[in-house]
Amino acid sequence: MPLFDSHCHLDDEVFDDDRLQVLLRAREAGLARLLVVGSDEATSLKALDLARCHVDKGVFCAVGFHPHESRLMGDGIPGSLRKAASDPRVAAIGETGLDYFYDHSERSVQREAFARQIAWAIDVELPLVVHIRDAFDDALAILESEGASRCGGVLHCFSGDAEQARRALELGFYLSFAGPLTFRKNDALRAVAASVPVERLLIETDSPYLSPHPLRGRRNEPTNVILTFKILAEVRGLAEAELTHLLWENSCRLFGW
Repeated sequence: MPLFDSHCHLDDEVFDDDRLQVLLRAREAGLARLLVVGSDEATSLKALDLARCHVDKGVFCAVGFHPHESRLMGDGIPGSLRKAASDPRVAAIGETGLDYFYDHSERSVQREAFARQIAWAIDVELPLVVHIRDAFDDALAILESEGASRCGGVLHCFSGDAEQARRALELGFYLSFAGPLTFRKNDALRAVAASVPVERLLIETDSPYLSPHPLRGRRNEPTNVILTFKILAEVRGLAEAELTHLLWENSCRLFGW
C-alpha cells in the first residue's frame, strides 16, 4: 500500500522554484496522495489550482482560514470558497482552529471563525483540518459545543497530552503526527502516539515547516513524511508494511480519496 502526506503547504512561495521537482520526488518515494492545505482565501484557491493541475500526482486540497488569518474572514465564508468546496479535489475544510501562541488574530475572532467553519464543514459534509496551539481547552470545547462529531476531521500535527487526545477521539477525530514525533526529547508525544487507536492515526509533514530529525532547520517537503512514519512504526511495534496498510485505509476513510 502507498504512503501519503495528509498536510502540506506546497502553495508556499518557498516551493516556487522547484515545486514540480518536489511533487515528482514525493511520487517517486511512494506517496500516492498529498493534501495541500489552504490558510486563507488566496492560498486556498492556489491549493485548489495545484490539486486540479496535478491530479496525476495524487494532489488534493483543503480550503479554509487558519486561525492566524481569521481576521481576514469577514462576516462569512467567501463565495469563492463556498463554490470551491464542491470541487471533487477538495477533501476537507481548513485549516481552521485556534492558536493562542502567536495571537495574530484576536482570540474572540479566532473562536468565531472556527465555529463558522465547523458549521460549514457540517453543511458540505467534509471533514475538518484543525490546528491547535496553546488552546486545547477552548478548541475542544468549541468542537464539542458546535457538534463537530457530525463532520469529523483531524487534529493536525497533534501536540496534546493523553487526555486531550481522548477528548478528540471521543468526537470521532483522527490524530495526525508530524516531524515533532521524531525529535529526541519528545518522549511524551511518542507515548501518546503509541496509545492512540491505530484506526485513528495519520501522518503528515506540515511542510515547509517542522522538518523531522535529522533534517531540522531545513525546508521540509512531503518526501520526509517517511522519517515520521518510521518512528511511528517503531513506537507502535508494527511492521512497516502493516502500518502502511492501516494508515492508507485511515486516510481513505477520512478524506475519501
